[in-house]
Amino acid sequence: MIRKSSLALALALLGSTAAQAQTETAASNTASRAFQVTGNVPVICAGGALSGGDSTFALGVLVNTTTGLLRTDLSAPDKVLTGAFCSALSTISVAATRMTAQNVTTAAPAGFSNSVDFTATASGWTTTPASVNTAASTNPAATQSRTTPFSGNITVGLSNFATTGGTTLRPVADTSYLGSVTVTLTAAN
Repeated sequence: MIRKSSLALALALLGSTAAQAQTETAASNTASRAFQVTGNVPVICAGGALSGGDSTFALGVLVNTTTGLLRTDLSAPDKVLTGAFCSALSTISVAATRMTAQNVTTAAPAGFSNSVDFTATASGWTTTPASVNTAASTNPAATQSRTTPFSGNITVGLSNFATTGGTTLRPVADTSYLGSVTVTLTAAN
């Protein structure tokens, strides 16, 4: 019986030594290496797509045909830029030029004006819409900033039409008065 126990003990020790040797061999046959995975996201701003596809604010006849004065009910549907985004903090700026007679290039005679002022706004990007009035000498609200990346729609609208020089002046007759509005998204560096 002692022989059987000794044999069993010898086999157990042999098995334990073999398992330990195998573990050491496996550990020495395995090596690992960590790799970094890198990339970057550039700062991107996109103005989105114009909903409806028409970028013209068509106001039609600008004056009351009875009085010759600028109409007080001038309006045009807003324009919506859908899917605009900036991948970093950004500013939105709106700039505009007053509507001016395109074919009458001489100075307007007394009692008349050859231009029409208005206010342009760009809303939806920041809490306070960016706005500019073409009659103002300064427009501190024309640029608004946000401190986070953003994706959304920008609504561009016109309001507050006024004859340049005063409400008692009549716009000169011209088949084309033309002004402009530009909305700019700029990512901070």
